[in-house]
This record gives sequence, structure tokens and C-alpha cells, in this order.
Amino acid sequence: MTHRSLRSLRFILLALVAGLAVSARAAEQVLTLEEAIRLALLNNQRIKVSEFSPQITRANVLAAYGRFDPAFTFNRSYGEAETPGVVVPPSLRPVTKTDNYSLTLDGVMPWGLSYSVGTTAVNERGTFNAFTDSYDTFGGVTVTQPLLRGFGFGANLADLRIAKANRGISDWQLRQTVIDTVTSVVFTYNNLQEARANVRIARTSRDLAAQLLDENEKRHRVGSISDADVTQARARVANREETILIAERSVHDVENVFRQLLGETKFPLDGPPVPTAELAPAPDLSVDLGTDLKVAYDLRPDYQAARLGVVINRANSSFATNQLLPRLDFVGSYGYGGLDPNFSTSRSQVRAEDARVYSIGMVVRVPLTFAEGRGKARSAKLTLRQSEADLVRLESDIAVSVTAAAGQIATTRQRVAVTRQAYALQQQVLEDEQKKYKAGTSSTYFVLQEQENLAFVQSSYAHALADQRRAQANYDREIGRTLERFHLTVAKD
Repeated sequence: MTHRSLRSLRFILLALVAGLAVSARAAEQVLTLEEAIRLALLNNQRIKVSEFSPQITRANVLAAYGRFDPAFTFNRSYGEAETPGVVVPPSLRPVTKTDNYSLTLDGVMPWGLSYSVGTTAVNERGTFNAFTDSYDTFGGVTVTQPLLRGFGFGANLADLRIAKANRGISDWQLRQTVIDTVTSVVFTYNNLQEARANVRIARTSRDLAAQLLDENEKRHRVGSISDADVTQARARVANREETILIAERSVHDVENVFRQLLGETKFPLDGPPVPTAELAPAPDLSVDLGTDLKVAYDLRPDYQAARLGVVINRANSSFATNQLLPRLDFVGSYGYGGLDPNFSTSRSQVRAEDARVYSIGMVVRVPLTFAEGRGKARSAKLTLRQSEADLVRLESDIAVSVTAAAGQIATTRQRVAVTRQAYALQQQVLEDEQKKYKAGTSSTYFVLQEQENLAFVQSSYAHALADQRRAQANYDREIGRTLERFHLTVAKD
């Protein structure tokens, strides 16, 4: 999600932010999961940091294109030289004075050709001609074309191809950050729901124990039960008070994690609760491993970034292989010249194309050992093979992780069903045990034990419901479709 898209999103969500500020003060208003996700996209610090990477890589692409931009070059220099080897007083030695002028348009082409189009002028005078001006001008084109090292698109477009690949990688990495943030919001929202459910379960368990204590105290006053039964019930009430305190502390800790995801920077020790909506049970999610695995290869940012990494290493390998060649350059120039004591007349001769001037030549440079080139080429080739092997490894890892995530969906669905049944049965068991206790055929210990069992299965049921929603969010992340699930897009400049 780029800076421009997030700026637009901020504008769109201004009303939402204002409404949420009010809702935080109104108990009847709640923060839905969808609103929490949008607040996180607006304010999350990780996303704000990641936004810069695509902009940086786009600037690098512009810089890589800039290598082929032509440039005007103006040169003006002056020099003097005394003729050596002449045994005369220094003040009488022959002197040559030289003025150089040039104005050219210089550049390089994507296949390696460097060119210079323009005009040059040299005015050389001295004791040999009584310091009479003599302007030697040239107007035309000069080129240098590598024929081995530095020749071709692979050698000259490597930096641009790498910059473009890095731009793509940064886009996928930003998408990964957004996916991870959205998934973290879903997880934490469910964690908060589960933590609050555990507080309710702990309080219900405490209330059941308190009811039993009250009944035991009444029976103890009429002498139908012993002091031990009252003490046992009182101890269990105290124990469940501790459970409530631990559960409430967990809620506050999860709330602070949630606040951080939404971009807040202050985390009170015991701040006001974050108003959230109760989540419905997760709907059944159909899983088609074959199709979803193909989707994962298309949408997972880590896989697409790894593929672009192969592109980068292939460009580096191509460039390094080219640099292993000896240098063989064609150099040449073609244009027209002028020669006259008057600079204007000399230039007019060039414009009139009076005298044709051209040159042709070759430049050869052969390293003695090629050690540097061979080392870099070998390293680049091995790095390419390593990245290709790592891509195969990543494909295998993705297949395993997607299969495991699909298995978690099936498992959590079954867990919800069995814990729901266990919860209903345990409620009946507790009711039966309470009836037996009232009839005098059970004891305080067994009633308290069944209360503990009820709290345990109730907590297991709440945990299974949260795990089912988390499993679906994790599956979406594993196949890379989290943003599509919540109808979100990561815009590009």
C-alpha cells in the first residue's frame, strides 16, 4: 500500500476515526473487526515504515534509467608548455599556448554504444608561429562500441533490470506487511474475545462456588454438614477469585497488544476496555488443496519475491559472464573540420562541410590472468543456482504449510463440535451432581469437582471457537488471499 493510496485511505477514514473516538467513550458503541483492520492499515507503525521501501526502489529505477539520459558537456581549458631540451635562458625558451573548447551532447545506448555529438576547437599558437591564432575545429560524432566486454543488453541493462526487480520485491514485501498486520489484527481480536470469555467463565465458576458456599453455611447452621464442607467451599471461592484476577490481567495485556496494532502509542496499565463486537462462529470454509496451492504460488509475497530474486541473480550472472571477456572496442568519428586564424571562419568551414574528417580504430585490453573476472562469474553463477534451488525449497515449504493450515481448519471444526457437545453434557453432569447433593447422596467435594470440570470444558469450547477463526485467518495468509478476503487492495504508484 503506497504513500498515495494510504493518504487516500486516511481521507476516506476520517469520518470513521472521528466516529471511533466517540465510540470509545460510549459503551453501546463497539469496534468491529473490519473497522479495526482499517484503523490498523491507517495507523500501524510497521506499515508506515514499509511504505517507504517502494518509493525508494522506484527512485532507484529512475536512477537506473538516468544512466541512458544524454547530457550536454561544455569544456574550456588553457595550457602552456615550454619546449624542453633547448639550452637558452628560460625567458627565451620556445613556448606553445593551447586553448581547448568543446560543446557536445554525450550519452550511452542500451547495447553499450557511447556517443558524443558536437563541436570542438583547438587554438594552438606559440613562438613557432609568432603567437598567431590558428583555430582547428571539428564538428561531428564520435562513437565507441564495445564488441566483447560491455556489449549487448544483458551487460548494459543489468542495473535497470535489478532495480525493477527490487521494485517488485518491495511491492510484494509491503503486501506481506499488510497481510501480516491484517492477520495479526484478526488473531488479536480473537485473543481478546477469548480472554474476555475466560473472565466470564471464571466469574460464573466463582458464582457457582459462592452459591454452594452459601448453601453449605445454611446447612452448617442447622447441623446437617460439617465444618470441613464449609471450609472446602470457602477455599474454592478464594481460589476462583485468583482465577478471575489472572483472567482480567490477561485481557488488559491483550488489549495493549491490540492498541499497538491499531497504531496507538500509549499503553495504560489498567486503561478503559477496548469496545469490541462479539464474533460469530466461523463459517465452514471449503478447502481445495490443489487449487489453493496454485493460488498460493500466485499470491504469496515471499514466493513472488523469491522469483524476483532469481531474476536479480540471473542479471548479475549475465553481467559477470560478460565481464569475463577481454575488452575489444570499436572507436570511430566522422564529421567535418575547419582551420583558420579566425574562429568564426573556422566554424563556417565546418558548417559548409568543406573538409571531411573521420577516424576508425580498435582498442584491445586483455587481462593477464582473468582471475577477478573468473571469480566474480563463478560466484554469480553459483548464487543463481542457489536462488533457483531455494525457490524449489520454498515451493515445498509452501505446500507443507498450506496442507498443515488446511488440516487445522478441519481439526478446529471437529474440536468446536466435540467441545460444544462436551459443554452441554458437563452442564447436565453438574445439574445431576447438584441434585444428588441436595438429596444427600453426594458431597461438597464432588460438586466442586464438577464445577471445575464445567469451567474447563467451557473454556475449551471458547478456545476451540477462537482457534477455528484463527485457523481460517492463517489459511488465508498461507495462500496469500488475506487482502481479497477483506476486499482490500495494495495500490501501486
